[in-house]
Amino acid sequence: MRPPLSKELWFSDDPNVKETLRFKQWNGKEKEVTLNIYFQPLSFYVSPQDLPYVENGGVAVLNGRKVVHMDARGNKVRLDDGSEISYEKCLVATGGTPRNLPSIERAGEEVNKRTTLFRKIEDFKSLETISRDVKSITIIGGGFLGSELACALGRRAQETSLEVNQIFPEMGNMGKILPEYLSNWTTEKVKKEGVNVMPDSVVKSVNYENGRLSIKLKDGRMVKTDHIVAAVGLEPNVELAKSGGLEVDSDFGGFRVNSELQARSNIWVAGDAACFYDIKLGRRRVEHHDHAVVSGRLAGENMTGANKPYWHQSMFWSDLGPYVGYEAIGIVDSSLPTVGVFAKATAKDTPKAATEESGTGIRSESETEATASGVGISTKAVSTLNTPQQGDDYGKGVIFYLRDKVIVGVILWNVFNRMPIARKIIKDGEEHADLNEVAKLFNIHDD
Repeated sequence: MRPPLSKELWFSDDPNVKETLRFKQWNGKEKEVTLNIYFQPLSFYVSPQDLPYVENGGVAVLNGRKVVHMDARGNKVRLDDGSEISYEKCLVATGGTPRNLPSIERAGEEVNKRTTLFRKIEDFKSLETISRDVKSITIIGGGFLGSELACALGRRAQETSLEVNQIFPEMGNMGKILPEYLSNWTTEKVKKEGVNVMPDSVVKSVNYENGRLSIKLKDGRMVKTDHIVAAVGLEPNVELAKSGGLEVDSDFGGFRVNSELQARSNIWVAGDAACFYDIKLGRRRVEHHDHAVVSGRLAGENMTGANKPYWHQSMFWSDLGPYVGYEAIGIVDSSLPTVGVFAKATAKDTPKAATEESGTGIRSESETEATASGVGISTKAVSTLNTPQQGDDYGKGVIFYLRDKVIVGVILWNVFNRMPIARKIIKDGEEHADLNEVAKLFNIHDD
C-alpha cells in the first residue's frame, strides 16, 4: 500500500510521527506505515540462489540490484553487478520518477538543496522536520499531490507561524481535472486551510540570495521562501526501452503496450510505466495506486495465458483534509464537456465520516471483485440541467465527463462507496438522454 504521505500522516498528533510513522486514519483508528514490499510471510519466499533448484518453482525477491540492460532477443537481463538472469516471460514494472522544473534544475546546488521532490517516506520525514524549522514553504504544482500537501501544511500553519504558498499555472486547484466552477470553489477551500494560493503563475527562475530562495514568476512577481516542494508530475522510467527494443509512446510517455499489457510476445508492462490500450477509452497511461494493483494482476494473469484485455477501470481518490474528498474513474480531463449534478451535503458526506461508517481507512484498495448488480438506467425525456452558479456550495455530487456524448469519466464528490456503479456506466459506453437520471443511481439526494 502507498502510505498517506500527503494526507493523514500530516494530521497526526504524535510529535515523533517521522520516527514512529503512526497516524490516525480519518475514522480515528491508529495505523502504522509498514516499510515492507512483501505480500506474503517471509517463509513463502525462496532465495534467488535456490530458485532454479526448487522442484515446483517459487517466488524470489532480489534486493539491491538494478537491471541495466535487456536482451529481448536472448531473453535475459543484465544487472548492475554484471550478472545475468534469463527468463521465458518478463514483466516490466519500473514505475516513475518525480519530475523537477528545469528552472530549479539549472538554478544551482543551493536551490536544489532546498527543494523536495515529494515521493518517498524519506521525503515526508525530511519535509516534516523542515516544516518545523523554516518560516516559509512554497509548493509548486496544483494537482493532487500539490493540493493535498498544501492543505496538510496549511492546517499546520494555522497552529504555527509557518507561511505556506502554492503556485501553479492553472486558474484553480486541480484545474486540469475539475471543471472550472469546481476548481475555483476548491481553491477557496484550500485558501481557508491557511494557504496563500497563487493560480495563473508560471515560474521563470529560482535564485538563492541572502539565505532565502527567490522565485521569479513570468509576470514579474517575486516570491520569497525558505523551501520549495516541486509537485509537477511523474516521469515514467523507460531506460530499458532502447536495449530491449521496446516502443515508448510519444504522446503519453511510458512503454507502449496492447490491451493485454503486452509489449513484445513475451514481455509485459504494468503500473505507471505502461501506456496501454483501454478497449473502452482508447490509449492511456495512469499513475494511480489502484491502477498498479489492477494492471499488475491483469499482466500476471495474461503471462499465464489468460488473454484478457484491459477493461476494469481502476479508481483514484484525493482528500483535501478530512472534510472534502473525491473518488474518480476513467478519463477526467477538464478540457472535456462535463455535466455536474449536486445536492446539499450532510454531516456524513465527508472522507472522515465515510471511513468511520465503513470501518476501513484506505479507500484506494482495489475493487476488482466489486460489481454493480441490477443497475438499470432510464432514458426519459431530457430535463434541463442548471449550470452551477458562482457561490454555490458543492457539498456532494457527481460530475460526468463526456466524449462524443458518451460518459468516459466520473468524479464522485464527497460521495463514497459507489465506484462499481460508475465503473458499469463507463463499461456500458452508452449515450444517455438525461444525465439527471444517471445521477440518481448514486443516491446523492438521500439524507
